[in-house]
This record gives sequence, C-alpha cells and structure tokens, in this order.
Amino acid sequence: MILTVFHKTRYEFATPVAGIIQSLRLIPARCDSQKVIDWSVDVPDAVMGEAFRDGAGDYIQTVSLRKRVEHIEVTVRGKIETVDTAGVLRGHRERVPPRAYMRNTVRTEPNRAIVELVHQALRDAGSATALERAHLLAAAVSDALPYRPGATHAHTTAAEAMNEGAGVCQDHTQVLIACAHLADLPARYVSGYLNATEDGSAHEASHAWAEIFVEGLGWVGFDASNKCCPNDQYIRLGSGLDAQDAAPLRGLVLGGAAEALDVTVVIEAQQQ
Repeated sequence: MILTVFHKTRYEFATPVAGIIQSLRLIPARCDSQKVIDWSVDVPDAVMGEAFRDGAGDYIQTVSLRKRVEHIEVTVRGKIETVDTAGVLRGHRERVPPRAYMRNTVRTEPNRAIVELVHQALRDAGSATALERAHLLAAAVSDALPYRPGATHAHTTAAEAMNEGAGVCQDHTQVLIACAHLADLPARYVSGYLNATEDGSAHEASHAWAEIFVEGLGWVGFDASNKCCPNDQYIRLGSGLDAQDAAPLRGLVLGGAAEALDVTVVIEAQQQ
C-alpha cells in the first residue's frame, strides 16, 4: 500500500521566547514493513541537525531556533510503501537488548488494578506460549479500557488511566506495557501514524501501539485500541519506554512561556 502523510505541528507562545531546541522522531523507521519513497521535515528558519539512527534503530534529528521567536512550525510531508507483516517487526536493526525494555517508568508503573488485570487475563493461560499470552494481555487491556477521547490527557499514567476506566491509544499502550512487564515480557511504546479508514479517504491519525518481545519471533506489535496487530495501514516512527520517551517531538524552550498547540495529521491511501 502507498500512504501519503501530511503532519503539521505549530506552537504559539504567549510572549516571545529566547530560543527552542527540539529532538524529532519524525522519520519512519527502516524495516521490512515500510519503505520510504519521499519524506521531508521542514522547520522554517531553524538550524537542522543531521538525522542519525540511535541504538534502538530509530531516526532522531535535532532542530534549534537560536533567536527570539513567537512560534515554531514543524511540517512533515511524505510518501511511503507499506507491507503487512502481521505485526512482526522484521529487518529493523537495533543494538539495544530486549531485556532493557523491562524497566517501568512513572508512566508505566502498575497499580493494583493492573496487577489484577494481568492475573485475570492469564488465569487460565496454563501452558500458553509467550505470543499467546501477549495476545491475551492486549485483549484484556482493550476490554478494560473503552476508547474515550478526552477521558485522559497527555501526562496521564497507566495507573491513572486504569482508575479512570477509559482512555485513548496512549493509555492503552502504556497499560499494555505495564501488563507485559508483570508477565515477564519486554515491551515498549511505539509512535507513528494510522490510516484508519477502510475506503482510503483522508483521516487524521497520529497513533501509538505497543511492541512486545517474543523469544524466537522478535518484536511484535499490538494495537490494543483497535484490537489488532499493525498491518499495512500503519507507519512506524519511533519507540521508547513510554509516551514521553517515544514522543515524535520533544524539546526545550528557553525563557519558557505559556503556549498553544495546534496539530494536523492527514493520512491518505493511494492505489499502487
């Protein structure tokens, strides 16, 4: 499948700031499920650092504005060919060992509700394989947290989402990571895009899902929000321990001020 991406992020500051330094994860990962045809990241008036591939196999690019600014705008335009690999991450070179993704963060620390969710999900698992247990956990998270926009916010933790009893893709992913760790399965947060319309029409969709490491198979994606494994409708950008660690845009504002954020993401499918 051929997917085109338009992604614009604009920060407006209440008063001019002294400068901005950002770290961008906005270049698609190199793996068997996707091949970049054309891709650009534009930040007007900024100094763009050379993109590099980190130990997790993801591309990172630094950007800085070394002057007083009232706003910053980051625009991504791209075209990518995707292939359905049933959620299995293949051809993705990385040096970080899977067990490094057994560490919880503040955002993925389990509470009693998450511990109980894992117990119930795996209660009858018996001799189930690691892959089967991962599927059981993903299904349990989907059932426990109905998708409800506005129920949580950007800084909500997995424990808080469970207490709320609803959430969005960020919450599903962080709760699933917490569950996987309790089941002794390495897991990480993945950020990217999803073309969610079956007819290929334009759809606004930044997205997130989890990858769980299965011995003998490798990293496997689980989208608890949509009760599936990622297919050719997905574009993988980057990964991390949680939503903050894997964020497509992270930065430092010099002389910080109140800000307003506006994000537009449009994905379209083209026939090959």
